[in-house]
Formats: sequence, C-alpha cells, structure tokens
Amino acid sequence: MSRPTRLAAVATARLAEAGVPSARVDAEILLAEALGIDRGRIPVADDATAAQEAAYEALIARRAAREPLQHILGRAYFGPLTLAVGPGVFVPRPETELLAVRAARQAGRGAGIVDLCAGSGALGLYLAATVPDSRVVLVERDPAALAYLRRNAAGTGATVLAADVRDPGLPARLTELLGTVNLVVSNPPYVPDDAPLDVEAAADPALALFSGPDGLDLIRDLAPLAARLLAGGGEVGIEHDDTNGAGTAELLRRAGFSDVAEHRDLAGRPRYVTGRMDA
Repeated sequence: MSRPTRLAAVATARLAEAGVPSARVDAEILLAEALGIDRGRIPVADDATAAQEAAYEALIARRAAREPLQHILGRAYFGPLTLAVGPGVFVPRPETELLAVRAARQAGRGAGIVDLCAGSGALGLYLAATVPDSRVVLVERDPAALAYLRRNAAGTGATVLAADVRDPGLPARLTELLGTVNLVVSNPPYVPDDAPLDVEAAADPALALFSGPDGLDLIRDLAPLAARLLAGGGEVGIEHDDTNGAGTAELLRRAGFSDVAEHRDLAGRPRYVTGRMDA
C-alpha cells in the first residue's frame, strides 16, 4: 500500500515528462478517480490498496500517452453542467463559458434559444439550466456527437434536432418548434485547415474543428442563418478562432446585425463575437 500523496507526486513527474501541460492537476484528478474520493481529500486519504494502485497506474498510462483527460473520465465540466464526452464529440473548453455567461445574461425569461453545431450541448444546456423558462433547441448533424448530445439533454427539457445547419429547410423547422427565436449561440468548427494543434485537441473529431483555409467557411453560412432566425429581434453569439475574430464580426455586419462586438477571453485572446438584430 502507498500514500496517495506519494502516488500523486510520482505520477505528476511522469506526466510532466510526457509533456502534459497540467501534470499535477491531472495526476490528482485521476488519483481521486481511482480512490473514489474528492480531489481535496487526497492529503488525508487512507493508503491506496493494491487494486487502487493498479487502477491508478492504468489511468496515468493513458494520460501519459496524451489521451485527453475528459476521454479517460468520460465527462467534462462546463459551468454547473457535467457532460458526457468521449471520442467522436468535441470536448468543451473553459473559454467557451464566457460566451455562455454573457448569453445567459442577455436572454430574458422564456427566451427561445437555438444552439447551432451543438456538439455535446455545452452552450445550449448551460442556457437551459440558467435562463428561467427558456425553450432551447440543440442542432447537430454528426451521428457520433448526437449520441452524446441526446444523453446530455435527457431530462433537461431541451429539444435535440438532428439537422445540418446548411439545410435550407432548417429555419422553418426551428420556427415550428420555437415560434420566436430570441437568441442564437454557436461554437462551430472554426479552425483553419492548416493550423497546428496540440495532441489533445487533435483527438477531437476533425468535423468539429476545421472549416476551410481561414476557418470561416461554416460561419459564412451561420451568419445569414442567425439573421433569418432573429428577424424579429434578438442576439447572436459565435465563438471563433483567435485568428479570425475580425472576419467573424464582418460576416455578422454583412448579414445585417448591429452593435457587433468582439470579445476576448481571460488570456486576452479574441474568443467570440456578438451582434444584435433589430426587430
């Protein structure tokens, strides 16, 4: 049997050597998983059993091979949400919470909300959980992502719609489901085709990442779609690559949005753009 703190220290060194950027945090999260305790209790936990040590070794070996932490755990945290994730669906990033928080503040009680390219459902389900009486539709086309989305949306009251955002019939389907749409959010594929990725990001499905030479191919379609959905007034918020915020803003202006604003994340990088559609 071994002390948990010693196990965590050895694992931290191993993950750091493997190039894991958050080695200590990941080592402790995985140790808590193996021990079945909260991470904060590691310093006072009982010695690990042989079975727990073996389980921990298996988890650390996977992380040292640069398998994403969220894939190992089978879940990701996003604001108040715990989302099922794994191979085949984009893992939500903490930076996206900034868009979610702003969108929740802008949406009024009972708002009709559409999350385009919903993936695991992070944005739309955050809004379903935080905007009173909201009516949320989550749009996703990829079958693998849809499996996670349906699991995450179960019991939330949000509606999952299997559809391509480029389908010309989509606005009519959304209007039928929601009536008036007050808010459109999206964290779409936006990475330029030749952009380098770190090992963990490359584990996300390419369909959820790349969108043409400048990363704007899908956003070129999302901007006019959002304008059509919000013809009666409302706000759009779209996350983008840190190289194409100005391009995203210009696409919203061309689609007829006013008060277009670019927003940065906590690290100061361009992260998302918002705009308003006048009624």
